Amino acid sequence: MVMKESMTKKQNLYDNVLIQFNNAAEKMGLDPHIRKILAKTTNEIIVNFPVKMDDGNVQVFTGYRVQHNNTLGPYKGGLRYHQNVDINMIRALASWMTWKTALADIPFGGAKGGIQVDPTKYSQREIERITRRFTYSLGSNIGPEYDIPAPDVNTNAQIMAWILDTYLSGIHPQERNRSVHVVTGKPVASGGSQGREKATAQGVVFCILEWAKRNKFDLNGASYFVQGFGNVGSWAARIMKPLGAKLVGVEDVSGAVYNPNGIDPDDLLEFMSKMGVLTGFPGSKKIDHTQFMSIKADIFIPAALGNQITGETAPGIDVKLVAEGANGPTDPEGDIILQEKGVEVIPDIFANSGGVIVSYFEWLQNKRSEFWDLEDVDTKLRKKIVKTYKNISDIRKQYNTDFRTAANIVSLIRLEKVYKERGIFP
Repeated sequence: MVMKESMTKKQNLYDNVLIQFNNAAEKMGLDPHIRKILAKTTNEIIVNFPVKMDDGNVQVFTGYRVQHNNTLGPYKGGLRYHQNVDINMIRALASWMTWKTALADIPFGGAKGGIQVDPTKYSQREIERITRRFTYSLGSNIGPEYDIPAPDVNTNAQIMAWILDTYLSGIHPQERNRSVHVVTGKPVASGGSQGREKATAQGVVFCILEWAKRNKFDLNGASYFVQGFGNVGSWAARIMKPLGAKLVGVEDVSGAVYNPNGIDPDDLLEFMSKMGVLTGFPGSKKIDHTQFMSIKADIFIPAALGNQITGETAPGIDVKLVAEGANGPTDPEGDIILQEKGVEVIPDIFANSGGVIVSYFEWLQNKRSEFWDLEDVDTKLRKKIVKTYKNISDIRKQYNTDFRTAANIVSLIRLEKVYKERGIFP
């Protein structure tokens, strides 16, 4: 299984972030004073809040919001509902958001939040109450020009709508229509953007398309497999389908399936909506996690949780390209092994940046009282991806380094420039 407790807890994601950060900082010679600042988070908010359950009992939940850096603009980052959420995980994800927004050259900083909860154990009404009470507990720690949450693992447009409604209820009536951009990833009818639901996956595929173009690789007939079949994984597979690429394997918490002749992602999604699991999908063979991670294919899209490609699993990876749809799917040891094997890795802060880029588009639309059509959103997103790919490639050549380190250097160069221009108060 992909998301075993032992696997997700084996490595500390925040330690991985610091290793990646220090590698890039050393390579580029980052100013030592700025390096000290960026190595730390700015604010860490932990709230313990009570919620009444459907049966009348009260449970106390722990929620987090870590604000890493806002030098380039308001804090920005998703909210994750998962039983393994802790302060180190949220610190890591907030730090990655700072690099991600700087890399994409959008005017946001980095933040992340979450609640330590297994949402499968609660009713829809309980999840709503948990969400609203968490929002109330955060209070002025979020705001449309200060810190803007968005969906992440186990959160969605509906949860964003509850956060929006709760937040707006607590501010002056004259400010409410000017504050709809306090969250992104909202339902379209409530101010959300066309294309936001598929944005992260769309960005992953745009990255793959640009890689294929630069490497003269034909995606028509290419084979790939996907880890995680939630929002990112399922959308990535559906977007890859019309390109002629063949999905040969899928894994999620329920298990893994394999079919070398191809799996139709639309049929699989329909099967999952009825059965709730991947295993048993007609025409597919059930395989274990080790077999799944050793599938021979052209492309692997990890789109589940962190620390999946490790010193244990990386030796079995048999692909040309890994496009990281998840945050932190490859730990530093796994990274080194993939480099030695000649496997190209499009790192998470670039590959899955489509979500925050389209969140920025949504934020802009709300501020301007505009609505863009899907074609406009996708065109603007692809333009961003292509430009960023070029920036990373140029830095990669300049510093003779790997894709991930180059992407981090692009981010750090932008942050360093702003810090040097503005100075450090007082």
